[in-house]
Amino acid sequence: MCGIVGYIGPREAYPIIINGLKRLEYRGYDSAGLVLSTGSEFELVKTKGKVSDLEEKSASLDKTPHIGIGHTRWATHGVPNDVNSHPHMSNNNEIVLVHNGIIENYESIKQLLIGKGFVFYSDTDTEVLVNFIQYIQSENNLSLTDAVRVALNEVIGAYAIAVLDKKDPDHIVVGRLGSPLAIGIGDNEFFIASDASPFIEFTKDAVYLDDGEMATISLGKEVDVRKIQDNVSVIPDIQELQLNIEAIEKGGYEHFMLKEINEQPRSIRDTMRGRLLVEEGVIKMAGIWDHQEKFLNAKRIIIVACGTSYHAGLVGEYMIEDFARIPVEVEYASEFRYRNPIIKKGDVVIAISQSGETADTLAALKLAKEKGAFIFGINNVVGSSIARMTDAGAYTHAGPEIGVASTKAFTAQLTILALIAMKLGKHNGELSTEKFHYLTRELDHIPELVEKILQNCEGVIDRIAEKYKDNKNAIYLGRGYNYPSALEGALKLKEISYIHAEGYPAAEMKHGPIALLDENMPVIVIATKKGYYEKVVSNVQEIKSRSAKVIAIVNEGDEQVTALADDFVVIPETAEEFSPILAAIPLQLFSYWVAVKLNKNVDQPRNLAKSVTVE
Repeated sequence: MCGIVGYIGPREAYPIIINGLKRLEYRGYDSAGLVLSTGSEFELVKTKGKVSDLEEKSASLDKTPHIGIGHTRWATHGVPNDVNSHPHMSNNNEIVLVHNGIIENYESIKQLLIGKGFVFYSDTDTEVLVNFIQYIQSENNLSLTDAVRVALNEVIGAYAIAVLDKKDPDHIVVGRLGSPLAIGIGDNEFFIASDASPFIEFTKDAVYLDDGEMATISLGKEVDVRKIQDNVSVIPDIQELQLNIEAIEKGGYEHFMLKEINEQPRSIRDTMRGRLLVEEGVIKMAGIWDHQEKFLNAKRIIIVACGTSYHAGLVGEYMIEDFARIPVEVEYASEFRYRNPIIKKGDVVIAISQSGETADTLAALKLAKEKGAFIFGINNVVGSSIARMTDAGAYTHAGPEIGVASTKAFTAQLTILALIAMKLGKHNGELSTEKFHYLTRELDHIPELVEKILQNCEGVIDRIAEKYKDNKNAIYLGRGYNYPSALEGALKLKEISYIHAEGYPAAEMKHGPIALLDENMPVIVIATKKGYYEKVVSNVQEIKSRSAKVIAIVNEGDEQVTALADDFVVIPETAEEFSPILAAIPLQLFSYWVAVKLNKNVDQPRNLAKSVTVE
């Protein structure tokens, strides 16, 4: 969840680290810190708050050193404060460390070290780890690299770390298990980061450490990558980055979230490009084609995901069962492995994750793989942990998503799931040729329909948001394919405005939630013409009879629901199966404008982080 940055080379390290931390602040933003190595001393600054606070606190720092590491934090062990902020220093003030992850057996190690005379000042597991490295190094007269390797073989948990040693100032030692870490390879200089965004303007070459690997990075030498467990040397796989600097800048928008909402016509089109060939009547997906029999012979498909990706998975369940008639189960990855799930050889498990680093999803995949399931991944980040763990997969091409609340990643995931469902249905004969061609045409038009919504609806939604921004609760309703849309709409409002909201199947309103309705309760209803429209009209009438306010998302030409609703947003009509893609846009914009009008930090909502790399 935290962000790590490091640099070693001829440039001044400070500006690279501070700017890198700003780019990684979506991973955590309750505290930040950095340390620069002068060769004989450490210059360390850290603080509760954002990277901008760290920058202010660093005003008098000596910024000439060429080696340093930095950290932006999402708190796990210990509340956000100056003391718990990273980097953490060893008791002898010679080793300093930044850490993303959780050391699960830190308490037993801490007690061991206390017995050896070590003193602890923070509440973090990270301070335990850095002192454990000091203890191992001093007891065994080891180099920093060897001490780190021995220590990591003793800890249990997940981590990405970067370590400096005052006695050996020309090296940075890094390691990873369950948390991402990339090494940028420049001209006699190296960059370290949780993802490639901090160094894309300096180099296009990067090494992504695999789980259980560590590296020693030294000036004038190649990166020395080794297995943590047995110290076996690994030839690093240098990959060329496809990221560009413009993709991670706001581009004139006030917030990344608004930029990313408006990028959806392009991101959906990019996700379909080369895959959906309408004129040829073909869907090309190598990850499915190369393993087609595993999918078509599967007794069931299990989708595992968290948060927004879970909601995408629910829509995927509807589409795969509808088009291909293959049974699908959708599971919260965070619960999946803890309930002793029944997984059989021949099952197909699909993991959905924007970052490809979600710890709960990775743990679920590991379990499924051990039980013999075929693993397929859907994620947005090339080279991510899920991409490397799975047997096959498909990348969304949404581009970097910096806003913590997922927007364009969600609609890209829905697009991939639609392509998978249609391809499977065509090849197993459950989807007629006529229906297949109809769906390909409809899906091909989705980007221009999203563009139309963005052009026509933002002003309307702005006014609706102003009207309802002070409400403390909200209910979202949908039926069929748009029940998951209701869940996702409620999540977006909770995430960035902190208004309590719940999503329900519209028919479930009368089975309990109707008790909440009064004149102060806004109810957002997804009432597109296709899919139980008459039933939804009845649900709206039930709501109005209890004096609640109705905000409806309707199709062009709607007369019944618009006559009943207090406010409404019009979206174009499409195939029922793809309506969640279009419905997502006004739901995202509503949440955005409510949060803006409440002066919330839209891109960095409290207590959240973009990539959840701890359980």
